[in-house]
Amino acid sequence: MIRVVVADDHAAIRAGLVMILDDADDVEVVGEAADGATAVRLAKRLAPDVVLMDIRMPGVDGIEATRQLSGVCDVLVLTTFDLDEYVRGALRAGAAGFLLKSVEAAALVDAVRQVAAGDGVLAPSVTRRVMREFASAAPRARPAGLDALTDREVEVLRCLGEGLTNHQIGRKLHIGETTVKTHVSRVLTKLGLRSRVQAAILAQEAGVTGGQGGDGQVSGGAARP
Repeated sequence: MIRVVVADDHAAIRAGLVMILDDADDVEVVGEAADGATAVRLAKRLAPDVVLMDIRMPGVDGIEATRQLSGVCDVLVLTTFDLDEYVRGALRAGAAGFLLKSVEAAALVDAVRQVAAGDGVLAPSVTRRVMREFASAAPRARPAGLDALTDREVEVLRCLGEGLTNHQIGRKLHIGETTVKTHVSRVLTKLGLRSRVQAAILAQEAGVTGGQGGDGQVSGGAARP
């Protein structure tokens, strides 16, 4: 069972999200929060698999709450706004995914499943924007942490940059998903990153991969980075 905490300051929206998630046989909402501080407290106490996090909330906002939950659980940001500052802020804070509230119910549930499984999820509009930034940005110096990666870990990082899920990485490299998760965890640790989305961005910026790969899609309109 996938345990989820829902954080949104609008009670009606929060109730709707809870209803959608609880309708899934493999998802259980274990807590609700109306602000970021409460979301952090609940997540640390309840240890959910995923926190579904709004950005604009009173007090501690969703981006700061995501930063505080780094290493505690995965965060899937769900917001009405896809402003660049929100996208960058959420991904830098370590969010495992970024979706808009216009996402279809089935796609939202699937995204929660993907994040709980260790994959990343981005709304298509966000993915396109990030890719455009890669194309227009000046090349960056090679991150020092790359030299600490083993050949296999570099292969995994390349796959992350291509947008492959753990299942797809396993098939491509002929290894099990548990092994993939271990390699991803080691890559994040060695590179000092908070999420696989950050790893995908670094792979693109460092030229470790040539671009998007795999099917890259979640049914209902969400891309897997």
